Amino acid sequence: MYKIATLNKISKVGLGLLDANYEITEEVETAQGILVRSQDMHSMDFSDNLLAVARAGAGVNNIPLDKCADKGIVVFNTPGANANAVKELVIAGLFLAARNIPGALSWASSLTENVSAAVEKGKSQFAGREITGKTLGVVGLGAIGRKVAASAEGLGMNIVGYDPFYSGNGEIKVYSDLSEMLPLCDYVTIHVPAMDSTKGMFNKELFGSFKEDTVLLNFSRDKLVNDADLLDAIEAGKVGCYVTDFPNDNLINRDKVILLPHLGASTEEAEDNCASMAVLQMRDYIENGNIKNSVNFPAVDLGPLEKGCRLGFFTKDVTDSESAVINIAKKENINVVKHAGSAKGQYGYVLVETDAADFSEASLNALKAEGIIKVRKF
Repeated sequence: MYKIATLNKISKVGLGLLDANYEITEEVETAQGILVRSQDMHSMDFSDNLLAVARAGAGVNNIPLDKCADKGIVVFNTPGANANAVKELVIAGLFLAARNIPGALSWASSLTENVSAAVEKGKSQFAGREITGKTLGVVGLGAIGRKVAASAEGLGMNIVGYDPFYSGNGEIKVYSDLSEMLPLCDYVTIHVPAMDSTKGMFNKELFGSFKEDTVLLNFSRDKLVNDADLLDAIEAGKVGCYVTDFPNDNLINRDKVILLPHLGASTEEAEDNCASMAVLQMRDYIENGNIKNSVNFPAVDLGPLEKGCRLGFFTKDVTDSESAVINIAKKENINVVKHAGSAKGQYGYVLVETDAADFSEASLNALKAEGIIKVRKF
């Protein structure tokens, strides 16, 4: 029986995919798996029981990835599972800004008498513009960025993009230099991960490349935008409106700033999709040793385990981890039926299938060598 702890409310649809071999527990220290959404795990201690953490969502900045990797704990995320939900909110953000809807809603709600007359007299102050024919720059052409581009194009917008890693079929005009793309855009939407290399990437220098009165949409992460430089760009007229799903103290009650309370993935469908994907990936790893969509270990897949058993080797700073593991297996007279391995940065993972029925704890310990963090039996 495997114990799974949940650190946030996880969709019942996803939890329903745990069969009779699993039970939900509140005792995190005894759990083999953890399902999490947004709870900060950086201060947590991880027991030797813990095999995997599955984030029901794409961002993993709430999880200490290297700390988990050094203990052989696989961290999964669910890229693309909430892409449609975020895409729909980005499209809503386009209209919120283009038609000054938040201001119009607030003003209309404040009317108390002679409403019809007041509306006819005052509505011109909220006149907006249509998005058809305007140019949208999509920064980051992953699952969400591509969906936003397709939907915006369907609404009559011209699409340009920026993504150093994009390998599409030419359906989007992709620029290799943001400063070359930005002057073309009436709207810019951000869809890149929050990393050290992207922190504050939208700064004074980039805002200087903006066309006057550009609308900037950020439904990715707040750390991507330098708030002080943004507010200066709004004051200077470079940014006509900033729409974001990440409110903070710097942006509250600012003119030309539209704040949403982190609603991007807050739909029933997205929560179901993310939880289901997280559970299925965790199960496949716990039961078969396969890794898919891990953010701290490479993808390795040998399919379902039908007979015998598998050994998973977690390595660090090993040049050719697969060869090293196979040599260890031969030395210990383990008959290797099939194997697969790969590396992600300094961490490697090798999955070996054998015809042995079982391995004792002593046998597993005998397989450890320099550079091998952990050996696990499946």
